[in-house]
Amino acid sequence: MNTEIIKIIEGSLNNDKQKVISYAKVLANNLEQEGEVLVARKIRKMIGDKDIHPVYLDDLLSKPVDKESRMDILDVEVPSGNFQSLIFSYNLTKEIDQFIAMAKNKEKLYSFGIESPHSLLLYGVPGGGKTSIAKYISEKMELPLVTARLDSLISSLLGSTAKNIRRIFEFSSKQPCILFLDEFDAIAKARDDKHELGELKRVVNTLLQNIDEFNNNNILIAATNHPDLLDSAIWRRFSTVIEVPVPAENEINELIKRFLGNMMYDFQDNTKLFNNIQALLEGCSPADIKNICINCMKKTIINDKQQIEYQDLIYEIYLFKYHNISELESVVKFMNDNGVAQMKIHKAINLSLRQIRNILKK
Repeated sequence: MNTEIIKIIEGSLNNDKQKVISYAKVLANNLEQEGEVLVARKIRKMIGDKDIHPVYLDDLLSKPVDKESRMDILDVEVPSGNFQSLIFSYNLTKEIDQFIAMAKNKEKLYSFGIESPHSLLLYGVPGGGKTSIAKYISEKMELPLVTARLDSLISSLLGSTAKNIRRIFEFSSKQPCILFLDEFDAIAKARDDKHELGELKRVVNTLLQNIDEFNNNNILIAATNHPDLLDSAIWRRFSTVIEVPVPAENEINELIKRFLGNMMYDFQDNTKLFNNIQALLEGCSPADIKNICINCMKKTIINDKQQIEYQDLIYEIYLFKYHNISELESVVKFMNDNGVAQMKIHKAINLSLRQIRNILKK
């Protein structure tokens, strides 16, 4: 409860009524859970609040906008309670859960004199699941996810970009939430980059100052596909740094099963074919695997087929890898090399058996 009391005092000193009310609600909930029902009731009576749900959507409605374009500079997503579990390695999942546990037990850590910031930097390949991790943490913490919109945050007037950064941090500090900065390298580039203007370097300085102030009692998550572009001072601002790698073998299999959902597929019980698909998808991100599976499902449905057939998924993998449907020889050889019989190649790409045999004879 120390955090809530500090936030209420900060809001009072800064004449920030929204901040005082938001954190007073959280304090009332915490007191009630500890048996201090009468005190909690008195706090709610003072702030005129009858809704005791831990997520306060009414406090998140007045979102800041870029003054030049009038576009929202952030999005707010409230936990839905039905988020699926993550499909990651044991070690990665453990690190994420440990971060959540530390954020949930901040009062216990304070009692031992530990006042470490609760901030997480995620880096890895595009589509690797960094945004899903941020949403997962939001669900587990039962806190709204406030996501900065970089398309409107970065203004054509560079001075406005620094102001937008301040607006996002000020807004997020007014109520309990998780601030998520996706594509973080766009505003956190190294200040020694010779291709950047001096004003952009001042934007990074503004970012660093706001992170330092925000990190004291709030949860910050940032994600980047290009960790090599980040300013060296950025790394020190995060208490936890996690690399999100491409899926391992067993994770690929689980992702295929999840993304194909309730749809039937003829290789369901065929370990050899399943392993072959998994081998072809090695190095792909979860987003890549999802797109391949969904495209295959859509074609199966519109062609009135009862189930996904092995050759259909192999063909989709070929399209993802090579994006070329005019090279018939390449398609036929790829499918044949991956265990698709000539008749099934014929069914998949509507090429005559004679043409398929001639291609394979060469």
